[in-house]
Amino acid sequence: MKDFFRRHVLHNFSLKLISLAFAVGLWLAVAQDHTAIVPVEVPIEFRNIPENLEISSEHIPQAQIRLRGPERLVRRLQRSDVDLQIDLTGTKPGERTFDLTSQQVHHPYDLEVDLVVPSQLHLMFDTRLTRQVDIHPRVVGTFAAGYGIGRIVIDPPAINITGPSKRVEAVENAITDPVDVTGTMERGTFVTHAYVSDPMVQVVDPAPIRVTVIMEKQPGASQTH
Repeated sequence: MKDFFRRHVLHNFSLKLISLAFAVGLWLAVAQDHTAIVPVEVPIEFRNIPENLEISSEHIPQAQIRLRGPERLVRRLQRSDVDLQIDLTGTKPGERTFDLTSQQVHHPYDLEVDLVVPSQLHLMFDTRLTRQVDIHPRVVGTFAAGYGIGRIVIDPPAINITGPSKRVEAVENAITDPVDVTGTMERGTFVTHAYVSDPMVQVVDPAPIRVTVIMEKQPGASQTH
């Protein structure tokens, strides 16, 4: 019996004692690791967007993902560890409501989704349209006495715009940033940019616009514009 005790119990006793202490410490650490909840704000990502389909809704909210798990893991969580994706495969023009659930949330496997806010997302979709519109210059400033605008030359005279069909069709023209011709006697060429006011419509290949203002003598004309 003594040989058994010596061989199986006392053999490497110090190593066994250290292992036991480590196991007890690990158990205590896990047992005391309280559950915590952390909210994470993430942008909503769209995947598999059908060709020539545009999201025509101006406001797309971020999603708040509330994750639950051990406090030690929650504290190490980074925003980049979480994302929410919506699959747009087969989506057609019109209105559509998407349910936002934990199934669409990618997150560390040792945490679980407690809540997704909002629970639904309502969006408008339209086909993409690209068309050309004229550029209208905005000329401002104080003219020299007796001078007025004779002619304005714009290069290029038009630009291409693209976006949701209904919104692109509603655009009448693009306009330039203000061109100040104060003090111009004969002609002046100014480099500026053109834009459209609808934020859902983009300028295709934006580039500087050259506006040449040619002045003419106009006795009796107003000196301001």
